[in-house]
Amino acid sequence: MQHFIDLSTLDRPSKEKLLEVAAEMIPLAGRRTDIAAGKILATLFYEPSTRTRLSFESAMLRLGGRWLGFADVKAASVAKGESLADTIRTVDKYADIIAIRHPAEGAALAASLYSDVPIINAGDGGHLHPSQTFLDMLTIRQELGRLNALTVVLVGDLRYGRTASSLALAMADFRPHVITVTPEGLEIPRHIYRSLRVDMGIHGSETRDVREAVRAADVLYVTRVQRERFFSDEEYQAVKGSYVVDEKLVETMPPRSIVLHPLPRVDEITVGVDGTEKARYFKQMFYGIPARMALIAVLLGLKEVELTCVEPAREEVDTECRNPRCVTKTEPYLPRYFSRVAGRTDPLFGGEVAGVFRCAYCDYEVGG
Repeated sequence: MQHFIDLSTLDRPSKEKLLEVAAEMIPLAGRRTDIAAGKILATLFYEPSTRTRLSFESAMLRLGGRWLGFADVKAASVAKGESLADTIRTVDKYADIIAIRHPAEGAALAASLYSDVPIINAGDGGHLHPSQTFLDMLTIRQELGRLNALTVVLVGDLRYGRTASSLALAMADFRPHVITVTPEGLEIPRHIYRSLRVDMGIHGSETRDVREAVRAADVLYVTRVQRERFFSDEEYQAVKGSYVVDEKLVETMPPRSIVLHPLPRVDEITVGVDGTEKARYFKQMFYGIPARMALIAVLLGLKEVELTCVEPAREEVDTECRNPRCVTKTEPYLPRYFSRVAGRTDPLFGGEVAGVFRCAYCDYEVGG
């Protein structure tokens, strides 16, 4: 049995196979099939969601299956104090596959430890959003005709914006040039920077000048400032509206470039951009159906696709993750799994990095 927790852990051939299945699903996304007849998807959404939840449910219906679940934890036994592990142990008796969204970082991996059916990570806090990343990659592939050697400009909240970080990591196999544009304090997390620049050797740069960055963009990926992830409203207000993508900015982009956004948007893309030929964020939303149809079909074994997952070895370590958003803070019974980070020079902070452990759930680094 295979779970779908982190797209970046799949090797390139596996990603390409998944994308091929998703492309096959595009003509089926507007009508009902019977591929998953008799199968049930459980959608466990501990956080608000419109596009992700509805597209998973729509995808299962398009495949001929059914769905059940909750979109409000107040209506579930979680409100009575039930642990994540016990919820999963219950729901896997009622469904063939589970899609879970949770505010705690690493919750999807934690759920997979206790599930007898495949788990799909539908977003875990500010950590990862792999099904969104998969549909983003499908959008780029379909709209630009390739994934190789693209210049991808990530604009907005990269500290809490899980979609942009997930995309950068998942596309590393395709050798992109990644340019990040963020307000001060919302830079890409340290462990992701290390993974991209050191472990994966991805060429990238950081800037505050969005106008300069977009001139080279094949893909401009815009994210909103994640208000719900801030500890105080004062922090949010200080960076709100730092970057706004408007028609004048889009006009300076290369001719065949595209603008993406995972949605919802607030004020970071003006409505004037919607009618431009570069705007693809509403079409991107459509691609969520075939992308999630493909994930469900493959994980249920309805499509014979062999996936290879390359994950770092994890071990139980007698230490605690220091990330206050880690799932281990709310689910203290979880085994303390960490992976070792090899010694290396840190290009961002300088000096030799050694004796570092990375939390297996949320990727937060301890030591060094």
